[in-house]
Amino acid sequence: MNGHYNGMTVLLSFLIAAAVSYSALSLANKISRESGKSQRAWLVSGSCVVGVGVWSMHFVGMLSFHMRVAVDYNPLITLLSIAAGITASFIAFRFTTVSEASIRRVIPAGFFMGSAILAMHYFGTAAIKPPILVSYRYQDIPPAILIAYAACYGTLYLFRRARNTPSIHMPMKMLYASMLGLTICGIHYLALEATEFRLDQTNGPQMLDYMAESEPFLLVGVAIATFVLLAISSGVIFFDRNVLERMAYTDSLTSLPNRHHLTRYFESSFPGKESGFLLFIDLDRFKTINDTLGHDAGDLLIKEVAIRLKEASSGDQTVFRLGGDEFLIASAKGREPEASALADVIIAGIKRPYSILGNEIYVTSSIGISLAPEHGMNRTMLLKAADMAMYRAKGAGKNQYKLFDKETDRLLVRKMELERDLRKALVNEELEVYYQPKWDAESNHVSGMEALIRWNHPRLGVVMPSEFIPIAEETGLIVAMTRWMIHEVCRQNTAWQSLDLLHICISVNMSIRVFESGLLGEMVEEALQETGIKPDNLELEITETIAMYDLQDTIKQLKQLKQLGVRISMDDFGTGYSSLGSLDELPIDALKIDRLFIRQSDLTSKQAIISAIITIAGQLNLEVIAEGVETEEQMSFLKSRGCRVMQGYYYGKPMNAKDIEKWLEQPDNSKQIKQIQLSDQ
Repeated sequence: MNGHYNGMTVLLSFLIAAAVSYSALSLANKISRESGKSQRAWLVSGSCVVGVGVWSMHFVGMLSFHMRVAVDYNPLITLLSIAAGITASFIAFRFTTVSEASIRRVIPAGFFMGSAILAMHYFGTAAIKPPILVSYRYQDIPPAILIAYAACYGTLYLFRRARNTPSIHMPMKMLYASMLGLTICGIHYLALEATEFRLDQTNGPQMLDYMAESEPFLLVGVAIATFVLLAISSGVIFFDRNVLERMAYTDSLTSLPNRHHLTRYFESSFPGKESGFLLFIDLDRFKTINDTLGHDAGDLLIKEVAIRLKEASSGDQTVFRLGGDEFLIASAKGREPEASALADVIIAGIKRPYSILGNEIYVTSSIGISLAPEHGMNRTMLLKAADMAMYRAKGAGKNQYKLFDKETDRLLVRKMELERDLRKALVNEELEVYYQPKWDAESNHVSGMEALIRWNHPRLGVVMPSEFIPIAEETGLIVAMTRWMIHEVCRQNTAWQSLDLLHICISVNMSIRVFESGLLGEMVEEALQETGIKPDNLELEITETIAMYDLQDTIKQLKQLKQLGVRISMDDFGTGYSSLGSLDELPIDALKIDRLFIRQSDLTSKQAIISAIITIAGQLNLEVIAEGVETEEQMSFLKSRGCRVMQGYYYGKPMNAKDIEKWLEQPDNSKQIKQIQLSDQ
């Protein structure tokens, strides 16, 4: 049966194919950037939209072939045709989510996609009901099949380009869409040329020359529905990319790219194969400004800093806000000289005064620099390196920058190793308590001891508290360690008293994290009950930092401890926060003069401070203890100013329990104390 093509309908089918292709490229890019449930939702919905769109083009193409007779379709087979179109779209989109497109993946993906496209067409023609009969010229089918498979492999290639090039320019994207549209139309019309339509002579002659009135309405309806569907799809993608995506990947306060955007940046814009650097920027004293002037002032300060960072950066340098007072500048080009020069500009720019809510504010910054590829090739490694270098800058005095180096790397590895092993130290009984005597210089006898913790690492040897205590505080392990130490000190003191070796008070240092836990009272009461030690034989040493962190809560907890009968002393007095105004409110029994003052006690100014502390302690009926006494001159000076209890190497180094017992067996003669051979482990 002869038929002919309607030119306007053919053009409409091409426009539909091009519009579908354009939406497919946008969806391919979107699907490739999503993950998890979000990616699966976009994959399914995108496959349905594009599959129905491609099928609609096929249907309009069928309508463009006028056969001068009404055409009716089998609904079930038509649905199978739609399902084949959706399946082909699903295969194409699923392929874009694969990170590596090897030949083993490309060949089967193109084959199954081409098969689904061909199935869609031939299911569509097979759905035509009598009196029209469909047959095929099999010699004309192979070209259609070859073009279908070639077109599918080309589509997969363009989809990969869409994945790897997130920001395809509009003209190029329209060119890709037009190419895909022509290909899809070519497959359809070439396959249609290999199809023959015959009229059933028994029922069909009376229908010849009958132009179906419903056909134009059907054509317009399908075209409108398809364009509406594609318009909705495009609108959703536009809203997601320009509204939701902006909200997800942009910091709301500064409008800078945020931490989520940084991940995308490293995937697309930071190859780091030849050069590149990160600057990790942290503001100094920001918490103090936030606490004193309020969060509104803090937010305004962050916005001003962001403006200055954007002004300092240029070219390939991108500024991110990671959160709080942390910023990052990433550059895909540049070496150490460029990074150092930028860091100098930023430090100078940030420390200029700010006018915030009528206040003139000064703030500085600490910056860590990491280089690619020397310090890593991915986001995690480079961020960690820059972060470590930044903390080195803070530790070195702030308001400066540091470049990540091998020493920083070594310290990082050691810290991670210590943190890992510290979690097992208690269980493996690697912790040990050392004791340093407190000497009463007037009565010439031991008046007490201070307990100090040591870590006997099975591989690294003795690890000093200055190295592992900060790690314990960061991880919260300090609470369990303090519980163990209080119990161990009470147990050891009870043992010495039962042997009649000592009847003294032993002090234990406290951490601010223990006070924050609210468990200190429970720890002390538990240790006293289990060991049976008298409460006044246990002393807890707090620092000024602990005392002033939350004064009212500290006073409350200290009063509870005093009700148990234990002693309280303030360690390192004069070196922390100024606590003179609240000293009389704290329920303490003793002040300890910091070793810093004792070490410089030959200076007139330090002598005046020491004398003032001793006087204050006397006026408040507090015992005073001098730490760090190492020479006879220091001892003589302290005695002359009224300090009788001293602690330091002049009288004895920190010793474990066995060495303390040996030390106690020596004759009670102060002149002989220094000559005793002690273990200095």
